[in-house]
Amino acid sequence: MTVGFNRPSVTGNEFAYVRQAVESAHISGDGSFTRRCHTWLQERLGSPRALLTHSCTGALEMAALLCELQPGDEVIMPSFTFVSTANAVVLRGAIPVFVDIRADTLNIDEKLIEAAITPRTRAIFVVHYAGVACEMDAIMSIAAQHGLVVVEDAAQALLARYKGRMLGAIGDLAAISFHETKNLISGEGGALIVNASRFTDRAEIIREKGTNRSAFFRGEVDKYTWVDVGSSYLPSDMIAGFLLAQFENAEALLAKRLQLWDTYHDAFAGLETKGYLRRPIIPGDCEHNAHMYYLLLPELRGRSRLLDELRQAGIQATFHYVPLHSSPAGLRYSRVGSTMAVTDASADRLVRLPLWYGIESLQPQVIDAVHAALDGRHAVGA
Repeated sequence: MTVGFNRPSVTGNEFAYVRQAVESAHISGDGSFTRRCHTWLQERLGSPRALLTHSCTGALEMAALLCELQPGDEVIMPSFTFVSTANAVVLRGAIPVFVDIRADTLNIDEKLIEAAITPRTRAIFVVHYAGVACEMDAIMSIAAQHGLVVVEDAAQALLARYKGRMLGAIGDLAAISFHETKNLISGEGGALIVNASRFTDRAEIIREKGTNRSAFFRGEVDKYTWVDVGSSYLPSDMIAGFLLAQFENAEALLAKRLQLWDTYHDAFAGLETKGYLRRPIIPGDCEHNAHMYYLLLPELRGRSRLLDELRQAGIQATFHYVPLHSSPAGLRYSRVGSTMAVTDASADRLVRLPLWYGIESLQPQVIDAVHAALDGRHAVGA
């Protein structure tokens, strides 16, 4: 491919910090780089506690444990999400209850949540798709009325805002990803954000394999031992060192990504006016982080043809999620709590374009190829 879908970026001190970690006396979890990452996240989000994990998947699994889900409990979430959102719930023996998404943002439709609540509902897992906020005021109000925990799957949403508030800092808990396809990366990696203080102590214990090791190192107990369920969720300090270098350049990276996103958005305005596609919609009270740029084609056949024509032009574009409610495991482990018409239609029509730091010189090639495929197709009446 001439233009790959993703290319990980190195922005400053990544290699120097990894070397420092290796040369230190501590390269396993919770070293000095991990602590500095925790501080950065807490200060940037305004959250009381951040804990690095080996993945966003791990953070979601910790969140499910903190929700104290039991077999037969239910958790409301969108079906248009990555499998980790649902797996975290299923691993506890609980049932994902899928509701449809909004046609504008492709986020969970807050107007459908209340009808899906039953006496077995314990939590709402929301997903901020493409770094655009869900309607959090309405969702938090519903949760408060029904005594439910709200978990933000903010895998794609670091540095995005809702009504001025950072995503990941609004729900009771949140999970963030630093996978190589995200805005700030460490290859693999994630973080659990703890906003509700009642979860803080237990989150530390679960993360430390069910032990009170963190309390021991703070001098709060004279020895540490097994006190709860848990697992090994810590990343190595080398991973944290790489991530800290990304954090140090976060504002510059965000500005660059927004610029790349805007270039696409401006370039496709004419195609949208002609009815050939729909561009992303950003509500006025949301500040997105340009995590991805996608196009919605009128129908599945057009999406398939565009992907094929971009591939022939040397451009690696892709579709996104296969809705979980229609997947083999989704049929086995979950149920639907609403019609899924918007989810199904959006999944069939969506095309993700390459978006990564350094793609500037190649963006015109992507833009021209999309125009050639769509304008050319309609010019010949295809």
